[in-house]
Amino acid sequence: MTGKIKIIVIGGSAGSFNVVRKILLSLPADFPVPIVLCLHRLKDVKKGFVESLNLNSKLKVKEPEDKDPVKPGYVYLSPANYHLLIEPTHNFALSTEDNINFSRPSIDITFDSAGYSFRDKMAGIILSGANGDGARGLYNAHINGAFTVVQDPKDAQFNIMPGETLKLFTPDKILKEDEIVEFIKSLRINTYV
Repeated sequence: MTGKIKIIVIGGSAGSFNVVRKILLSLPADFPVPIVLCLHRLKDVKKGFVESLNLNSKLKVKEPEDKDPVKPGYVYLSPANYHLLIEPTHNFALSTEDNINFSRPSIDITFDSAGYSFRDKMAGIILSGANGDGARGLYNAHINGAFTVVQDPKDAQFNIMPGETLKLFTPDKILKEDEIVEFIKSLRINTYV
């Protein structure tokens, strides 16, 4: 990694919740890098997911509102049935445009916009999932300089999402879930400036 990571963006679908839970349980309350979770979820279920994640996290988990700034000390979860983008001003934008890869939120859109906005100050991580959403977005973030991590398909509960990503490019790291947790914890030394 060439510079300090200012944002961690994690994409996942089927089979990713336990990895996300492990990550959140492992991080201290003063973890300085904001985390954005773009996870496929049921579009009609508006309650319960944030609350469940907050039970497993010392950091505050919240769904961002349109134009909220990205701030350290938070875990941001893409709201149900909205695409979540990060603007060059480092503010969130919500969109109800058409589904991408049968998904809204689309992991591709979140990775792509975060990679464009944060470039080499972003770490992007793709987890277990049963479709290819996120592969193209993480590739685009990689082209823009992001540090990229793909869950080892042999370690993923559903290997399609990481497998599709590895067909497009070679990421900086391919890690098992416990190694992903340790990698994220290691980013603590990179303070948000």
